[in-house]
Formats: sequence, structure tokens, C-alpha cells
Amino acid sequence: MHILVLSGDEMAAEFRQKFPEGANGNTYTFLHSRHLTDEQLKPSDIVFDFLLHEEPERLCHYAPEQVVFCQAVTKQLAALVHESCLETTCTLFGFNGLPTMLNRPVLEVSLYQQSDAEKLHQVCEQLVTEYQLVADRAGMATPRILCMIINEACYTLQEGTASIQDIDLGMKLGTNYPHGPFEWANAIGIANVYKVLKAMYEDTREERYKICPLLKTKYLRGEKFEV
Repeated sequence: MHILVLSGDEMAAEFRQKFPEGANGNTYTFLHSRHLTDEQLKPSDIVFDFLLHEEPERLCHYAPEQVVFCQAVTKQLAALVHESCLETTCTLFGFNGLPTMLNRPVLEVSLYQQSDAEKLHQVCEQLVTEYQLVADRAGMATPRILCMIINEACYTLQEGTASIQDIDLGMKLGTNYPHGPFEWANAIGIANVYKVLKAMYEDTREERYKICPLLKTKYLRGEKFEV
């Protein structure tokens, strides 16, 4: 099985860790460009597209019989297809491809068509990965929970209740999480956390997803937290 991966350098490295080349006979092509040609797409049995949510019009490049996993954390598949203005699409699955969240034992995925559930099962068997099906909503499951925790930690820091180090340590000791919220925010990327929260707030209008001003400032300045 040949897999085409469209991503930046960081996620290409994590993808190789999650799906080692040669495992179960799989081979790969990695592209860091959004510009696809038929020759590049033709030999690909499966596509992992980390960039498609930014340019929905590119969905037209994929044939109906092609299996495409799209990064679907900040944009649900239904919105992606709607914006592409296509009547029919490829076999489309969403996946959680945020940094630190791809290379886990369980792949977090969503369906565009419920009728594709069996196809998803077959593909994940070929990829030799367990998977967890979640609703087609902005934020999926893990990013939704984790980014909300990070946002609440930012409010706590902004109010002066505790320091970054104390909040991170308290979270690790109290919940047995491998990282504190600020450590995790840096690892995921402040920009990614901001975009996930923005997408969830626009989708739900719930106050719990309203972005903390401190987090927004870090995003605008391109800064990390000093953990």
C-alpha cells in the first residue's frame, strides 16, 4: 500500500513514528507543497492531508474511489465539503493530526459518510492502528478537552492565582497527566491551541471556549510560555 502525505516537516517526522515505513509493506511519499499533479496522486492508495482544511477547493483533486484522511480539528468535514462546492467527494475521513496527538496508540478519526464506517475499519487494519471514532465537529475529542484545560490554566495565570510552574506541577500531580497545560501548549503550538479554541467557540458560542486574553496575546506575539 502506498501512502501520500502532505504536511510540514514537523508532522512528517511524527507520521513516520506513527506509521513506520516498510511496516506491513507500506511505502510513502511526503510532499510539503499544496500543488498536486495527477502523476503524484495516481500511485497513492491512501492520502493523509494535513493541509486540506486550509484550502477546501483542493478536494477536487481527489478521485471518488480514493481514501483521504484530512486534518479535521479546526474544521469539520461537512464544512470542508460544503466550502469545496463538490457534489461528490473521495472517501473522506477526518483525523486528529495536531503535534503530539498523532503518534499515539489510538488514531482519533471522524466520518463524512456514515456508510464508510466499514471502509475505515479495513483501512485502519491495513495501517495497523487502533482507532477511536468521534463526531464530525470542530475540536474532535482530545483537542477539545485539552485546549479547554490550557485556556482555563491561562485564566488562572492571568488572575495571578498561581505561577506557570505551580499550575503545571499541580496538574501533573493531581491528574497524572504526562504534561502540565503550559508544557502541552508549547508542544502543541500556541497557534494551534488558539485556532482550535477559536473554531470551537465559533461552532458552539459557549463561554468555556472563549479565548483567554493572555493566550491570545501569546498567539499574536508568536511567543511560548516560559515553563
